[in-house]
Amino acid sequence: MSSSFTLSAPIIDYLAEVNPAEHTALTACRIETASHPKAMMQISAEQGAFMSFLIRQIDARLAVEVGVFTGYSALVTALALRQNAGPGGKLFAFDISEEFTNLAQTYWRQAGVESTIDLRIAPAGDSLTALANEGYAGKIDFMFVDADKPGYRDYYEKGLVLLRTGGLMLFDNMLWSGAVADPHDQSPDTVALRDLAAFAKTDPRVRAAMVAIGDGLMLVTKV
Repeated sequence: MSSSFTLSAPIIDYLAEVNPAEHTALTACRIETASHPKAMMQISAEQGAFMSFLIRQIDARLAVEVGVFTGYSALVTALALRQNAGPGGKLFAFDISEEFTNLAQTYWRQAGVESTIDLRIAPAGDSLTALANEGYAGKIDFMFVDADKPGYRDYYEKGLVLLRTGGLMLFDNMLWSGAVADPHDQSPDTVALRDLAAFAKTDPRVRAAMVAIGDGLMLVTKV
């Protein structure tokens, strides 16, 4: 399980004390994922609390997630949607791994939100296009992206098609463990993240800001 950028263990423990208590299914997911070889792909508990707050704050009813892994962030989103909209909320969750998402679904069932989540196993770009074609263009309230970094710009553009005015997109790993600040790092992932941050800063269609929560979150609101 990841933790927020530069935070010490005592601070992380303190945040866990003062933030709202996790649902038991979230705790189970977090603990099991911590022993996974790819545990760093999962968001931190404090990031989950922040996402839940944002979803409740904008009264989101329809959400999209690109990159599910073992399901912690999707479960955070689904639980918040349930609080906002009851059974009327819907999360469209996109991933390419049945192995990871099979595990995720065990926690969704444990929390009783499996009917809130529409899981689609396919390339995310295709799934985003399909969702627009199904009539969801301009209707999505919230979108979380935590997937392949070179694909972020495509997900950004397709997300803007789906997002309603005032809707919110979050892009994870935008600090990339500090690599984005190293001019010598010209790896494809790092360059893709830098390019997206620079583009969003001047994109007149949005307001964007970056915060050092998790491994760096970029918040983008459609105007």
